[in-house]
Amino acid sequence: MNTTQLNRIRTGKGFIAALDQSGGSTPNALLQYGVKEDSYANEEEMYQVVHEMRTRIIKSPAFDSQYILGAILFENTMDRSIDGQHTADYLWEKKGIVPFLKVDKGLADLEDGVQLMKPIPGLNDLLKRAAERNIFGTKMRSVIKEANPAGIKKVVEQQFAIGKQIAEMGLVPIIEPEVDINSADKEASEKLLKDEISAQLSALGEDVKVMLKLSIPTESNFYSDLMEDPHVVRIVALSGGYTQAEANEKLAHNHGLIASFSRALSQGLIAAQTDEEFNTLLSKSVQDIYEASIT
Repeated sequence: MNTTQLNRIRTGKGFIAALDQSGGSTPNALLQYGVKEDSYANEEEMYQVVHEMRTRIIKSPAFDSQYILGAILFENTMDRSIDGQHTADYLWEKKGIVPFLKVDKGLADLEDGVQLMKPIPGLNDLLKRAAERNIFGTKMRSVIKEANPAGIKKVVEQQFAIGKQIAEMGLVPIIEPEVDINSADKEASEKLLKDEISAQLSALGEDVKVMLKLSIPTESNFYSDLMEDPHVVRIVALSGGYTQAEANEKLAHNHGLIASFSRALSQGLIAAQTDEEFNTLLSKSVQDIYEASIT
């Protein structure tokens, strides 16, 4: 584990950029960027186009370590290069931004009010490759739709079981049990979730470090006590379908909680924009999200 990167993530001012839409969500991400499905002939061409989009974001002067602490990459992005360097090396060496990797394979079907992660075959091999590529940490997502105690317990147990496997490989896992922002009992789910996370944290080995990526809570500062746990490096918030303005407004009410936005970060960016238009819009988004993250 790189201690310089660890200290930056733990104490730095700023937020984490999520550039990790993958597989099924890639065509949608490209559509929002103004690239239609008939613009690419196959999966390889699609991934090339999405890499060009992410390269444009990463190379933008707006994508600056003054505001951005880390960036979460999709596996395909990790394996590609920017200006002759692997993406993670470019991020850290040229930009001073800490690289993370999304490792989950998507969501299982809804059961007990939640969606667990699908199995992750070959995870250890992927983690070894990530370590070789100088990745600092990982991210994996589950979803909670209802305040179902049994379902929420399963989500958190699965997240922490895999999180421990990741930590053993020298990487810092971002544990992401997302509570659906449209859930009718979101606040009740958050109470159950916090109890389960606390129980799992208290059972961790002394040296294990994790991060948490959570939906912005209904009750402001609800996760403040989890931030004090010695195992927790940082708690970041997902935008979860809120617009950037809504997400920023809600985030600003939570002291110490920082953004890890995906759609809310890239909102409004399109392929046809000139570099000046693109960079100006991205700069405004980055600064607004930064301001909401440092409250």
